[in-house]
Amino acid sequence: MVIFDCNGVLVDSEPIASAVVADALTQAGVAMTAETAAQCFHGRRPADIIGTVEAAGKKLPADLMATMAAETLRRLRGELRAVAHVAHALTWLRGPKAVASSSPLDRIELSLTVTDLLRFFAPRLYSASEVLNGKPAPDLFRLAAARMQVDPAACIVVEDSAPGVIAALGAGMTPIGFVGANPAPGRLARELHAAGAGVVIADMRALKAAVTELRGF
Repeated sequence: MVIFDCNGVLVDSEPIASAVVADALTQAGVAMTAETAAQCFHGRRPADIIGTVEAAGKKLPADLMATMAAETLRRLRGELRAVAHVAHALTWLRGPKAVASSSPLDRIELSLTVTDLLRFFAPRLYSASEVLNGKPAPDLFRLAAARMQVDPAACIVVEDSAPGVIAALGAGMTPIGFVGANPAPGRLARELHAAGAGVVIADMRALKAAVTELRGF
């Protein structure tokens, strides 16, 4: 079983999401650029972003998360693209595949529908909104394994964030890091290696070989 993160792995949504978060927080009185939002909140679910800011002492509007969600969905419908070569990789990758993302389920479904990738995964879609703790906690990946009735040790996870890699390892799964959709792939590769990813790829055309090697056949 291969489990994929969605944002930054299957779809190139991180620039959109980071811009929305930065704009929303700035309007709420927390000045932030999209670049800073990407660095601070990469791989984190919306509820944890809000919680992190409020824990630092800034009370945010009660409807801010809903506002960010609506604006993110609006922009995804018009701007979202699939990560380069990902459809090719999914076509040639043997066995069942699933998605486990920090995003809410409606955003996952929209992202995969807009990019014509839903056909590779439905109905095996899992959201961190369904668990108590988001990445880097292992809860989401454990949920995915339980729902699919597979041994976590038999799962390979494709992730583009350090919290995601840590979560996969915590769930007893093997992570592959992906940096191909990131504007600073070298820096991200170092972060993913430091988090525990033994294999990091920059091109989805290399995924099949990486998975085959980890599986041992």
